[in-house]
Amino acid sequence: MIVGIDEVGRGPWAGPLVFGAVVLGEATIDGLTDSKKITKKKRDQLNIEIREHAAGFGIGWVSADEIDTIGLGPACELGCRRALEQITIPYTEIILDGTVNFLKNTGKGRYVKTLKQADLLVPCVSAASIIAKVARDRFMEEQALVYPEYGFDSHVGYGTQKHLSALQEYGATPLHRKSFSPIQKILGNETGRSNGATPVASSVTTRVIGNISEDAAAEYMRNNNFKIIERNWKTRVCEIDIIAKKDETYYFAEVKHRKEAGHGDGLAAITKKKLEQMTFSARVYVHSRHEDTVDMKLVAVATTGNPAEVTEFLVLD
Repeated sequence: MIVGIDEVGRGPWAGPLVFGAVVLGEATIDGLTDSKKITKKKRDQLNIEIREHAAGFGIGWVSADEIDTIGLGPACELGCRRALEQITIPYTEIILDGTVNFLKNTGKGRYVKTLKQADLLVPCVSAASIIAKVARDRFMEEQALVYPEYGFDSHVGYGTQKHLSALQEYGATPLHRKSFSPIQKILGNETGRSNGATPVASSVTTRVIGNISEDAAAEYMRNNNFKIIERNWKTRVCEIDIIAKKDETYYFAEVKHRKEAGHGDGLAAITKKKLEQMTFSARVYVHSRHEDTVDMKLVAVATTGNPAEVTEFLVLD
């Protein structure tokens, strides 16, 4: 079995970096090629086929805050690792598009082969590029509804004249990569705008801690025979930290971190309103996959400490 891995979003001024990982196994999907060489309609069709028929797939998200905090190179390693961690079936080889082995500092590094234009030449890498691009493009289209001045639905965060003009007029949003030279030059030392955008990413430390906490929760779930389906699944109106599957049941997890034990358990953070939001989000997700009749359960996961460890795993029946 071969895992194909590719990324989208390394160069934009705004938005996440997204890695895809796909094991096709015995699946044969017609039309697989570099995601940039096919139309949006075709990518969307192939995205559905890949998710339905591939032996395994994963999506690794790295936020703009994380890129600013750790740098683009380490962010690529993090996103690649997050995508691969969601592949739970056995494999013998990993093919990475490009020339850089982002897994060289992990135990998986020895399985890696790097290949230029692998997204054009190797079907499982093509599939990885497609699911990553569709996931990222959809996220940016949703963000266009939150920040309509910027045109995220058209340029998906890349540097265009429209994007530049919006930055000059309105400043930066939390989606913008403040460490990137073009953004630094545009913003200089300005301190804010009137439309709700901010020139400084908010709560960088909190976001990074949250991601570390979610990594611990995902690892705990994998060790208990859950298959991680999605991480940080978001729409304009809802989001879910972790979506997993076990014994044909979907589990929708909310992850909460506390610096010290004893500051309230996982249930303490799940208010009635939060429970309603989780239920709504879960229903939106299964409806988007046309699986409205599947069994669903909500989960609260509490983590504590540095490094984060899971202290509670509560199924909210």
